Amino acid sequence: MRLDGIRVLDLTRLLPGPYATQLLADSGADVIKIEDTGAGDYAREMPPLTEDGIGAVFDAVNRGKRSLAIDLKTPAGTDAFRSVLREADVLIESFRPGVTERLGVDYEAVSEHREDIVYCSLTGYGQNGPYADRVGHDINYIGLAGLLDMTRTNADEAPRVPGYQIADLAGGLFAAYAVCSALLSRELGNSGGEYIDVGMTDAVVSFSQAIAPQALRGANPRPGEQPLVGGYPWYDVYEAKDGYVTLGALEPKFFEAFCSAVDRPELADSHMTDDPAERAALREELEGIFARRTRDEWVETLSGVDAAVGGVYTPQEALEHPQIEARGYVDRPRDGSPRVGLPLCGSDVPGRSPERGSGRPDVPAQGQHTEEILRDAGIDEERIDRLYAEGTIA
Repeated sequence: MRLDGIRVLDLTRLLPGPYATQLLADSGADVIKIEDTGAGDYAREMPPLTEDGIGAVFDAVNRGKRSLAIDLKTPAGTDAFRSVLREADVLIESFRPGVTERLGVDYEAVSEHREDIVYCSLTGYGQNGPYADRVGHDINYIGLAGLLDMTRTNADEAPRVPGYQIADLAGGLFAAYAVCSALLSRELGNSGGEYIDVGMTDAVVSFSQAIAPQALRGANPRPGEQPLVGGYPWYDVYEAKDGYVTLGALEPKFFEAFCSAVDRPELADSHMTDDPAERAALREELEGIFARRTRDEWVETLSGVDAAVGGVYTPQEALEHPQIEARGYVDRPRDGSPRVGLPLCGSDVPGRSPERGSGRPDVPAQGQHTEEILRDAGIDEERIDRLYAEGTIA
């Protein structure tokens, strides 16, 4: 799964695009983060900040990249960019539709200089449709995709904003997947260059597989009534003496094991019942059972039982949990910020070490590698000096 030797030009900012290219960087790709000569990526300054004064989101999704600060609104900047483009395999951008054409870095223009480029546009709504030109953020995309409607126990409650940016990260994940697929297709000789249009809203709609079949057949799924979203008492969240626990006993054998472990074997007879009254009675019984012990007591008591019971943890607790630690992708370097790395394990995962997790280098300063990148692209020192003097690069 190594992408060593693959060069990615990253024209994205904030979270979705940088997350996509971070996945590629963590897989070994050389990612060149292209920023303007002004503020650069806004996420650099967005709170909360790390101890080094860097935006925490920027710090999280720009590890090990190189930064080229260049003004693409100038002919000299565009010309220098094309020199860098000649050695690139991938370009990812997240501008609103039409912006890349104005900058002269759209797919048609880029492919004239790099015929087999894999070019990915990552936007909120995609490149076509009535919403294509609308501005938006994660909350808008999950609202349109139907997810926000389902984040509540019943239709009388107001929708609850999820704790993580689902559309942003889903879009980034799909973009990284699409880029890898296109690179493989190119390598196999099935295609040359390729244009990819990824919409974050579309990615979230794709996550609706358990709900969509009903909606597509005219039934309107409602929150709290779907089997896996509050409808099943044997698949739900319950309040413990302190905190919450999850019960995911979909299979009869898991629920039977749970009922036996809590000395209530008769409750197993209600598993998969369609009777609303029987479900309500079972839920009440389960609420009473779980309220007797703390979260950690339940996790420990049922650790050896195939009952599909677990705890609900805070993000800090999760990142310190022995299971997460054992997987090795949380990077806790001796110097620098701790980070969540590539969440994959395998026989050839780049940069993984048991002591330091992903072990990726620190984030780049804006324009930190400008001269290095331009020199590697064949631009001589005299021209580089002139570009600096003109303010075209920084």
